Amino acid sequence: MIHFFKKWITPNQLTVLRIALIPVVYFMVTLDTRNMLFIGWILFAFACFTDYWDGLLARHTDTTTDFGKLLDPIADKILIAAILILLVSMGRAPAYLAAIIIGREFAISAMRSIAASKGVVIPASSGGKIKTISQMLAVGFLIIHYDTLWIPCHAVGTVLLWIATVITLWSGVDYFLAFRKVTLTASET
Repeated sequence: MIHFFKKWITPNQLTVLRIALIPVVYFMVTLDTRNMLFIGWILFAFACFTDYWDGLLARHTDTTTDFGKLLDPIADKILIAAILILLVSMGRAPAYLAAIIIGREFAISAMRSIAASKGVVIPASSGGKIKTISQMLAVGFLIIHYDTLWIPCHAVGTVLLWIATVITLWSGVDYFLAFRKVTLTASET
């Protein structure tokens, strides 16, 4: 399968596809029927999988680019924030949890930008990857919203969103400590 992707698509194209799917998922969820929510969920899941595939493809083909390193985390943040804001407006996600998650994303992006302006890169951490996966799972369940296959999707999604919020804060502290260490080291030199 990697050979197919390697020949026909680049990691950056997968990242751009993830961004392009956001308005489509958004539209499907706003239609708010079981069928449209399911289609929106499938497209959301596909967009989430492109996050894994673009990284796998970039590493496998040794085609990581600075553009990809910049765009990939931005695509994740836009995907989660856009759909999470929609879910809040539909009454399916608590606004305060969304505000914490989105606020953390802005804060970490600002810290990484400040570090980058000083020539220092704060790389993605395993906590950041776990955070993204937990957010994607929570949002996925909240998109479906209805009880499906005996699974109370809204209740499960809400619990997962609480867990994702805790992981988001935990990974934010991890990034803050890395930022502090890097800026202290940079100021000493």
